[in-house]
Amino acid sequence: MSKTQTPQTTTAADATRMALVMAALQLFGRQGFDGTSTREIAAAANANIGSIAYHFGGKEGLRLAAADYIVETIQAIAAQAFGSAAPALPTGAEQAEALLDATVERMVGFIVARPEAGEIVQFVLRELSTPTDALDRIYSGVFEPVHRRLCHLWATATGEDADSEKTRISVFMMIGQVVYFRIARAAVMRRMDWTDIGPAEAAKVIGIAKENVAAIIAARKAGKP
Repeated sequence: MSKTQTPQTTTAADATRMALVMAALQLFGRQGFDGTSTREIAAAANANIGSIAYHFGGKEGLRLAAADYIVETIQAIAAQAFGSAAPALPTGAEQAEALLDATVERMVGFIVARPEAGEIVQFVLRELSTPTDALDRIYSGVFEPVHRRLCHLWATATGEDADSEKTRISVFMMIGQVVYFRIARAAVMRRMDWTDIGPAEAAKVIGIAKENVAAIIAARKAGKP
């Protein structure tokens, strides 16, 4: 095999692998793991059915690869919001609030406005309803570290304890107000008379989500002795 053929072979293999991951992500989210056949996945990815065993060892390995893709994608979004892959803790309340603002903006921009986020959310919801090793990977790679990081930001902004139940619940609620616009997308568009949730609509959601977070933080600060 020549030197010029090797990169092309590698690229083709990588493309097939990614196509299978994306097809699995979509079909597992839509139909469930048990309701999806490897033949369907291969057809959706325009790949040979044997490539699933070759790249992932089988259907379960493909599910884990889809979970890893979700972890990598959300870690990248979080890094953009926090400023780096391994950010230092903020030095004051003002910086912490600015980072929370950036996080809300990134969350809405991805979860609400990006079409592929729907497939990720569907997959995660399936895993949450029937937990598997894939959920363990998503939890340890995304849920726990990102939530913990946001709790530290929240604590710095409000003066509350980062590990308290109040802080942890508050952060879940901050995230939940954004996720709702994805999981109830059809109802939101109908009630808002929107034909889609594009950049203009997402900007409106971002503005009000930020106002909500700022109001809660201000109230918590005001309640401090």
